[in-house]
Amino acid sequence: MIDLRILRDNPDRVRASQRARGESAELVDSLLVADERRRAAIAAADALRAEQKKSSSAVKQASPEERPQLLVQAQELAARVKVAEVAQTQTQVELTQAQLAISNVIEDGTPPGGEDDYVVLREVGVKPELERVRDHLELGELLGAIDTERGAKVSGARFYYLTGVGALLQLALLQAAIEQAVSAGFTPMITPTLVKPEVMGGTGFLGTHSDEVYRLEADDLYLVGTSEVPLAGYHMNEILDLANGPKRYAGWSSCYRREAGSYGKDTRGILRVHQFDKVEMFVYCAPEDATQEHQRLLAAEEDMLAKVELPYRVIDVAAGDLGSSAARKFDCEAWLPSQGRYREVTSTSNCTQYQTRRLNIRYRDTDGRSMPAATLNGTLATTRWIVAILENHQQPDGSVRVPKGLQPYLGGREVFEPQR
Repeated sequence: MIDLRILRDNPDRVRASQRARGESAELVDSLLVADERRRAAIAAADALRAEQKKSSSAVKQASPEERPQLLVQAQELAARVKVAEVAQTQTQVELTQAQLAISNVIEDGTPPGGEDDYVVLREVGVKPELERVRDHLELGELLGAIDTERGAKVSGARFYYLTGVGALLQLALLQAAIEQAVSAGFTPMITPTLVKPEVMGGTGFLGTHSDEVYRLEADDLYLVGTSEVPLAGYHMNEILDLANGPKRYAGWSSCYRREAGSYGKDTRGILRVHQFDKVEMFVYCAPEDATQEHQRLLAAEEDMLAKVELPYRVIDVAAGDLGSSAARKFDCEAWLPSQGRYREVTSTSNCTQYQTRRLNIRYRDTDGRSMPAATLNGTLATTRWIVAILENHQQPDGSVRVPKGLQPYLGGREVFEPQR
């Protein structure tokens, strides 16, 4: 949820944010009306309750002759108070609905526009020069690392098995990510992959992208598409102690996405799948520290990409491609030789106080006031990285060189050799 103080003090900023996202600025006016109606309802109910208190006092002090008339007036007043309290409750519901309809206010400097309006901040690394380019699936099959045919046989399209060195590579990648996170002060977490509706909704995933989420109707639970969700819910309805700095977590989990609307896109291999594993960084901090933490998460992602020796670029994602929770997002896109272009492998988002207002997560500022904390997230490694690792480190004979940063997690292995 956005901060109502920003709405009241600078509604044009919120309107501009909505327009930059390609979303309705009229929702801002609806929220302003709902806010005014709620404030008026609170004032009316408070005035009636004050009058009721005076009436009760008058009844106690009244003479026997005056009391019957005053009691009738008190009963009428009590009925009016109940009506006013119902109105107050209703206006609060309407305010909450109007508030939930508006996406997070974008950070200054965020590019406006849609998916193709990003800004490239930098390109890092050298793209491999390959006489013959095999894609990751061909390489994976040669290495005995990826089996999509049996994945489809058992579970359907966009499922797969990682086998042999494929399984070892994923475990090495994620273990390297966890070790890097721990060395940087993150607490490692193995998180639940099923969450309650209030947690999924609180993180902002039941809005425009709700069709991407798997739901178990019989249990009213959702399968998470990222451990960001259970990590955000971890401190739901709590007041955090941030006196010693931000709380930083690194969650390892399986993730599930329906990939609704992606029919016909990336159907070959494991670039776009329904299930994958991921290490996700998550931070709770004071709002004034959020921008610095965002850069810290991006630096960690780039350090990890350097460990696996991938050429990549960093983009500043445009407002219309942010998702409702993010005020700003940076993507790291690795080079894929088989496609001759960069593809997203990791991202980091500053969600400011948008999630914590929904999940009631607060901290005490230097004056002791209870305030919503800020949250940020960033992917440190995921199954999709295998695609880029295989393709960028392939050799002419179909073998794949193991990046030096992963060799310690693979018993010192330097090369994956073809099995056929």
